Amino acid sequence: MSQSTVLIICVARVLLFLPFMTIAGCIPILIEEWNIGAAKVGMIVSGFYFTYAFSLFGFSWLSDHIGAKRAVLISAFTTGFSCVAFGVFARDFTSTLILYSFVGLFQGGVYTPVIMLFGENAPPGRLGTVIGWLIASTSIGYAASIGVTGASIGLSGWQLAFLATGLPPAAGAALLTFSIRRLPNVIHARAPGNGLWAQLRRNVSARRLLVGYTCHNWELIGMWSWAPAFLAASFVLSGATTVTATLLSTQFITILHLGGGFAAYSMGKLSDTLGRRTVLIWSAAVAAAFSLGIGWLVGVSPYLLALLVITYSFFAIGDSPVLSTAMTEEADAGTLGSLLALRSMTGFLAGAASPALVGWTIDRLRMDNAGDATVWGVSFAILGLGGLLAVWFAFRLPARSRLD
Repeated sequence: MSQSTVLIICVARVLLFLPFMTIAGCIPILIEEWNIGAAKVGMIVSGFYFTYAFSLFGFSWLSDHIGAKRAVLISAFTTGFSCVAFGVFARDFTSTLILYSFVGLFQGGVYTPVIMLFGENAPPGRLGTVIGWLIASTSIGYAASIGVTGASIGLSGWQLAFLATGLPPAAGAALLTFSIRRLPNVIHARAPGNGLWAQLRRNVSARRLLVGYTCHNWELIGMWSWAPAFLAASFVLSGATTVTATLLSTQFITILHLGGGFAAYSMGKLSDTLGRRTVLIWSAAVAAAFSLGIGWLVGVSPYLLALLVITYSFFAIGDSPVLSTAMTEEADAGTLGSLLALRSMTGFLAGAASPALVGWTIDRLRMDNAGDATVWGVSFAILGLGGLLAVWFAFRLPARSRLD
């Protein structure tokens, strides 16, 4: 796999991932204009990640049976179609909940099956670096999503934001198809008695990586979903209007996701040198500390808070490529798709639950007239529980194996 192929795949994924942060970037505006609570808008985000979890499971499982390349192609075209439908027809809570969930339902094949393609075609000594680029393209896509969302809100409101992030994925689908046209479609043979459950029973590292990834996703997706509203709340406390606060927040969240791209690349590369286990422990520990403390600081200068949130995100995303690389190395090729399928479903079901629970917590604490620091401190601390568990399972990985 050439560097140019990797680059084109990454650019295509940026376009395909444009809708991912649209709702998160619009939360304060949608609450105000649709007259809904934080729990309902959190439900939209959770609906997306709930269907995304099953999409990741389905396309990863499909990769073992029809080949990763074919799974990627099916996902790319259905994603392009569903994103256009979201951009054009989502206009209220119900239609957005349904159509945004359909976007998630088809996205799974442009993530884990692409990891499998990289595992099949990239040199082993550069696998961490290459998957780092892959995860970085996800973060850049999120940055583009929140950036386009913020700019669109400033120009014409949430309607333009839906259109501007919903239409470009069609071009991303075409570009991804072009980029992988010369890669082989490989269906790996599976030895008798070496299925998914057999591998999980005997592969301790794979089990711990799976649970660690699930806990990591609880923290990461919850943080990504509510960080824009958290920063907007800080700007409102400093005297800004809701629209101004939302615009300022999306600008900083754009930087956050761009920083996430650098984190994914650098941590993936660092794990090629220091070992997967070491990088997993330290990045997860720092992220957990931020989760437990950041919410209590909502009343400080929003610009200082934005810097802290960007740093928080750097470490929260930093273990993503390392977890993916380690799983690719630890699993047998014949069951890798099924193992990634299970990992993705558990991880993104956890990730789907956390935004809704945070939204419910915010509504509940506000009903009890809790202060802003308590509202956000408790809400982000809930995410920190997942971070602490991620640290625990990283520690429990074997100290001497392919992970180091």
